[in-house]
Amino acid sequence: MKVALFDIDGTLLWTKGAGRRAMERALAANIGTSGPADHRYDGKTDRQIVREAMRHEGFADAEVDARMERVMANYVAELTVELERDDHGVELLPGVLELLDALEKRDDVVLGLLTGNVVHGAECKLRCVGIEFARFPVGAFGSDGEHRHDLPAIARDRASAHIGRPVRGDACVIIGDTPSDVACGRGIGARAIAVATGHYDVASLEACNPHAVFPDLTDTMAIVRAIVDA
Repeated sequence: MKVALFDIDGTLLWTKGAGRRAMERALAANIGTSGPADHRYDGKTDRQIVREAMRHEGFADAEVDARMERVMANYVAELTVELERDDHGVELLPGVLELLDALEKRDDVVLGLLTGNVVHGAECKLRCVGIEFARFPVGAFGSDGEHRHDLPAIARDRASAHIGRPVRGDACVIIGDTPSDVACGRGIGARAIAVATGHYDVASLEACNPHAVFPDLTDTMAIVRAIVDA
């Protein structure tokens, strides 16, 4: 049995800045600034992004902790507004539905999510491109841990509970578009499949030594084989 754990942003869909705009407005409403203009969001959890922005503005961690839930609530509210706009521009990436359909038909694969999005943000983004959140019975989210490397063990344990027997770390396959996706599961022995549909090209991802790299998710059968053989 394999547990296929998908990242969301840059892997399943592209929000074209909606998430960043929502986060910047939430930060501005709570700390008076939207954070540094060159702040990299990719590969990070929502809470990590908030902490980094607030530290940059001189906030101590105790104050970050005190304001975190309010910032996150504002962020989800702003994200909902962004995604409800008629011109939101959120894009389902090529091959995603075909791959999910192919994996869902198998009895040796469990679909899951492993994403830096807080759970409500993940639901909003998937719903916006017509993907049912319930298709993923297993998941670990930015609301579960502040750093991406915290999430694979959580996903593994939830997969064990879902299946009804222990799941080994090397049965988990993380599919994502950043070096953080590739690296985050090594602590539990998880495999990684990288896809160059985000900000990193094939060569950059190959340098991180994943199990496999694909330019996108359109080669359904090759990716299914890579997951099952990982």
